[in-house]
Amino acid sequence: MSLFQWNDNFSVGNSEIDAQHKKLFQLAARFHSAMTKGQGKQSLQQILTDLIEYTKYHFASEETAMQRSSYPEYPEHKAEHDALTRKVVQFRDDVAADRAVITIDVLKFLNDWLIHHIGQMDKKIGDYLRHQRPSAA
Repeated sequence: MSLFQWNDNFSVGNSEIDAQHKKLFQLAARFHSAMTKGQGKQSLQQILTDLIEYTKYHFASEETAMQRSSYPEYPEHKAEHDALTRKVVQFRDDVAADRAVITIDVLKFLNDWLIHHIGQMDKKIGDYLRHQRPSAA
């Protein structure tokens, strides 16, 4: 069983964001599975690359929603997105350059990131978006 199991407690109440979060959980679960099966460095690096690319897409999508709705905590949220992206890119680059090996620390980071970021910060976005009045077109 993977460390990365989506459940409805992670739902932010926005179908687009929730679907993207589910995809992030799937990618993290794929990484965990590859690690536990002893797949090689190249395979793990590719999964990390896929995770990074999808994360960038997801973060851009969330940031657009925050900007469109004038989300008041946008600067702080954007800063956390940037920090999370830098950290996972650093993991991938360190492994690629043989400066580090993929360890339980990477899994712990991914788990903490998904639980904290989605469970706390993104829930605030979902609440905010649900309470916004539709703007007149």
